[in-house]
Amino acid sequence: MSAPQGSDLPFLPFALPEIGEEEIAEVVDTLRSGWVTTGPKARKFEQAFTEFLGEPEIECIAVNSATAGLHLALEAIGVGPGDEVITTTHTFTATAEVVRYLGADVVLVDIDPATLNIDPALIEAAITPRTKAIVPVHYAGLAADMLTILDIARRHGLRVVEDAAHALPTTLEKELIGTMGSDATVFSFYANKTMTTGEGGMLVTRNPKIAARAKVMRLHGINRDAFDRFTAKVPSWYYEIVAPGFKYNLTDIAAALGLHQLKRLKGFQARREQIAQAYHEAFADLPLILPPQPVEGDTHSWHLYVLRLADECAVERDAFIEQMFARGIGCSVHYIPLHLQPYWRERYQLTPEQFPHSQKAYERTFSIPLYTAMTDADVQRVIAAVREIALR
Repeated sequence: MSAPQGSDLPFLPFALPEIGEEEIAEVVDTLRSGWVTTGPKARKFEQAFTEFLGEPEIECIAVNSATAGLHLALEAIGVGPGDEVITTTHTFTATAEVVRYLGADVVLVDIDPATLNIDPALIEAAITPRTKAIVPVHYAGLAADMLTILDIARRHGLRVVEDAAHALPTTLEKELIGTMGSDATVFSFYANKTMTTGEGGMLVTRNPKIAARAKVMRLHGINRDAFDRFTAKVPSWYYEIVAPGFKYNLTDIAAALGLHQLKRLKGFQARREQIAQAYHEAFADLPLILPPQPVEGDTHSWHLYVLRLADECAVERDAFIEQMFARGIGCSVHYIPLHLQPYWRERYQLTPEQFPHSQKAYERTFSIPLYTAMTDADVQRVIAAVREIALR
């Protein structure tokens, strides 16, 4: 049997971070400083993120994951037992699991089949007297319909926490996600995101009460930052536990990466945009549904490039992925919807028929490599493989 096409080439992974010498030097400096947990660089990273968002009144709270940030945000707005939180089935489980951490119930709704973002009309239909909050997800880096969602929230007296794990630096109506007027927005800096701290996230909010609560709960419910206590010039060992908090702080080692990744973010986005447009042009004539573009003047972060098989495509999704792997190209699926996952399915008695658009998307979508460390040759290799498989 002959070797599959592309097997003589190095495996092209689905995602890789781009780490430069500046990041490495900053991490080394942190290690040599003696302050490796949450300290001056984490604080500097928070300040830099506020400056990036361009609104000084926004407070940024660095955390060790976006999951932690979502948990802190929902806890800070008072979500608890007896409450319901509406979100999309078409997401990673972290979006929903934090609701259960707090003893509240998740209400899952379907997506808009064009954008794969949460459908605002279904949000409104799902509201009950128990509804406390809405958690929209900006799928793949395309902004959800936040203007409609925020209007729904205002009319029904609900809180909004945005899961923006994919959405840095996404814009809507030329405003950065994170500045739209929701109660809080949470970004992810996981290794495959548009910028990385290895593991990490950022909770951003204009609400000083949410910020204050999140800062306390981020580190065991202690009413004083460890950095302040350990660097004070006078004895300052005393602290008080004012709540049963968590261990969600971001280390200075991680923040050191973030400081330079953030400086490079606009360049990262430009390269992702360039790759996405190359894919768009190359795949326009194939039996595939391409990802939606943002409206003119707005920015898609292009965290993911998600292809959908059109009805006339002769290759099934799983076979398509297998053939990509046979050519040495990694792919993934975003996502196996929550209504198919055993915990969510069984707890809420969910069926695929309740979520027809998410179900169909799941059965036909796969994500191809899109990351800034890709060379032009890598991009052309992906294009050649997709075209060859799709045209069989």
